Amino acid sequence: MTLRDRMLNDTTAEALAVQFQVLRRIGLAGRVALTFELCDNLRSLVAAGVRHRHSDWDDRAVEREVIRLMIGDDLFRQAYGEGSTRP
Repeated sequence: MTLRDRMLNDTTAEALAVQFQVLRRIGLAGRVALTFELCDNLRSLVAAGVRHRHSDWDDRAVEREVIRLMIGDDLFRQAYGEGSTRP
């Protein structure tokens, strides 16, 4: 199944055509900037969820938990030490 086929599950063909036109028009640099902006927005949303669940944690603990959630427990332990699973 192609990306276009998957996107048609919740988007009309006309809306999808407009979306692709806009993405072509903004070019590679615009798409890269949009990708980084989306990544930043996702990180902010994850951090807000962590803060909501753990209001007593400081900024450093929240950031470490965001990293753990985004890269997974195994890679987090490799980066922060074997005893690290939570901040």
